[in-house]
Amino acid sequence: MTRRAPPTQHTPAPGSFAVHARPWARGTVLALSGELDLDSVDDLRTVLDEALATPATTVVLDCAELEFCDSTGLNAMLRAQARAAAAGSRIELARPRPLVLRMLELTGATDAFPIRHTTPE
Repeated sequence: MTRRAPPTQHTPAPGSFAVHARPWARGTVLALSGELDLDSVDDLRTVLDEALATPATTVVLDCAELEFCDSTGLNAMLRAQARAAAAGSRIELARPRPLVLRMLELTGATDAFPIRHTTPE
């Protein structure tokens, strides 16, 4: 009798980083999850570049599932915000966890991003 392996489900490893994009009326919502750090920041940069390719757009970074963000992640967001502003676009943060808010406070970046309590529909 031959045994079949059970079907596998793709479950991201704890702490791994993922970005899921979805359009909305004024731009793109990027749902961030896991840990944003030196090892994963290029994934964020790539998706942000794509989302900001259209001028005068709004990109909302949904941070509700973002477990960790180091200085490289914050730097990528700040640089993207500067590029966005130069193109007439903007980046907003939605539902940031206390850890992300604290990082913004400690670095003096609280005024860099509008903060939303909900994500757009």
